Amino acid sequence: MRYAFIGLGNLGGHLAASLLRAGLSVTVHDRDPSPRARFEGLGASWAGSAAEAVCDAEAVITCLPSPAVSGAVLEQILPAMRPGSDWIEMSTLGRPDVLRLAERAQGAGMGVLECPVTGGVHLAARGEITVLVGGDAALFARHQPALQAMGNRIFHMGPIGSAALIKVITNMLAFIHLVADGEALMLAKRGGLDLATAWQAIAASSGSSFVHETEGQLILNGSYDIAFTMDLALKDLGFAMEFGRAFGVPLDLAGMTSQTFVRGRAAYGGDAQSTQIVKLLEDALGTDLRAEGFPARLE
Repeated sequence: MRYAFIGLGNLGGHLAASLLRAGLSVTVHDRDPSPRARFEGLGASWAGSAAEAVCDAEAVITCLPSPAVSGAVLEQILPAMRPGSDWIEMSTLGRPDVLRLAERAQGAGMGVLECPVTGGVHLAARGEITVLVGGDAALFARHQPALQAMGNRIFHMGPIGSAALIKVITNMLAFIHLVADGEALMLAKRGGLDLATAWQAIAASSGSSFVHETEGQLILNGSYDIAFTMDLALKDLGFAMEFGRAFGVPLDLAGMTSQTFVRGRAAYGGDAQSTQIVKLLEDALGTDLRAEGFPARLE
């Protein structure tokens, strides 16, 4: 199976590298040429355009920052794709966008899988990220070896659109947990507790979460470096609110969290780390949440 991979950012670069380490044949492209030397060193072929990347591929994988970019790239590659080839979309998109773009690709004769991932960039770097799959079961089986090269937990959620929904649900929970973890750590700090010990106690308690055990460490270090931006967090929270309206589910906590991130973006910019949302509380109270012994980045 010959793959093309388009989109070598913080997440996509790790996913593509995992495919290469597994020995798959991969041609890569990104509009930023700076990753070229790294990927050629890993054994990839570098293409100068998205269309060039897919011309000999049996399947193309995309990992892109927005529905608009995914749609634009799809239009670039459709005329160059081989008949009967497949598109594996690993970007985080809203369900209407996934369904619309899938219909466009299927209308051109392509098979389509949506495969957003969750768990964090550090797990993608280790090939251990969780992959959420929507699409035809036979198509999923065809590309399962490639998906397993990128992640160690693969969930086939159902037809196209199913993975978009569960991915937004998981991200919604993560952002709610992040805001809550900042409040919990601040209570510990202002209450006079040692923050390192408090973090450990929470991690060993019924109040722990994946976010506390991972991003909580970056907060205590002060780097906040999770490789995920305020803009991306607000995009995903926007998708969650759209699902809530579509399905008639009141999302009170998600709504409040979204407004908190609006304030965070106004204070620190859309390119700021999403984990810096906790800095709103630190700045408001003039109290930092630093502790010794925590990493600047997750490995």
